[in-house]
Amino acid sequence: MTDPTPAPEPRPATNLNVARMLSLVSPRQLKKQLPVEVRSHETVVRGREAIQAILSGADERFLALVGPCSIHDVRAAEDYARRLTKVREQLSDRIHIVMRAYFEKPRTTIGWKGLINDPHLDGSFDMEEGLRLARELLRTITGMGLPVGTEMLDPITPQYLDDLVSWAAIGARTIESQTHRQMASGLSMPVGYKNSTDGNLQHALNAVEAARQAHRFLGINEDGMTCIIVTKGNPWGHLILRGGRDAPNYSPERIAEAMSRMEEAGLPGRLMVDCSHSNSGRRHERQSVVWSSVIEQRVAGNRALIGAMLESNLFEGRQDLTADPSSLRYGVSITDACIGWDETEQLLRQAWERLE
Repeated sequence: MTDPTPAPEPRPATNLNVARMLSLVSPRQLKKQLPVEVRSHETVVRGREAIQAILSGADERFLALVGPCSIHDVRAAEDYARRLTKVREQLSDRIHIVMRAYFEKPRTTIGWKGLINDPHLDGSFDMEEGLRLARELLRTITGMGLPVGTEMLDPITPQYLDDLVSWAAIGARTIESQTHRQMASGLSMPVGYKNSTDGNLQHALNAVEAARQAHRFLGINEDGMTCIIVTKGNPWGHLILRGGRDAPNYSPERIAEAMSRMEEAGLPGRLMVDCSHSNSGRRHERQSVVWSSVIEQRVAGNRALIGAMLESNLFEGRQDLTADPSSLRYGVSITDACIGWDETEQLLRQAWERLE
């Protein structure tokens, strides 16, 4: 006699912790809605060519990556870009200035993940609007004639923004990631690789070497479809020294050590220094100390030291993101503390005078 009780439905075994999936505009659609104008295209290409020339030694100018730790206010970022553009034009014979425009923030645990992830600063995670705002801002900045550099964090993001970026970074928290090394191998611009948060150089050296090679990996195309990405390898890589948990690494001795390690690895001897993070002990007021040391080393003849990064905003310091974003002070960082505009301009002009 058969059992009339029907067999239970099998329990699902996929997407158990996924609440929902939302569709997103494709890279091609967004680029069509916000196309690259002629002035922006010229800025991007010339910015890349100048950085490549600096890396090859054909251009002896000093490379300065200057701008907010992260952008949360588009209006303030445009204000900053206008000021930086004027200074860039005045100092361009000795310093090649690129604006730092970071839209994605890697977090040690949790926190605001950047303009693309949460553009309204309220936990609504309107990522399509975030991508739109980021692309529109890049169009505006490059339209001023100011090239832009950014950290590439999510491997999908470059498809939406890469045609407006002249320099990219792989950060200290993702430097060991195979995904990011593969992504970097296909990027169209020079890439800087930071040493890991503990100060280890080997991970960054491995990343530079890996990204110079051709790769095949899963990604999306301009129509947003999953595909196999086949890259040629990116030869325009360099180290970024950002210090470690125990000590900074911008001293002449530490830079000489890094140069020796690159030579042993058969890599081009080019590096830059991040004046913030562990090199400044996470004290924004000490960025000037690091900057001055780098400039003095460059003046003393270290041509392998190609440039430096400053975390800078309209006003110094930082503020916490609260439940009421409208209460935020204009031009003040909501992530790492930054130096203010007046000090930024002063440091750039002092460097120009010393680099004569």
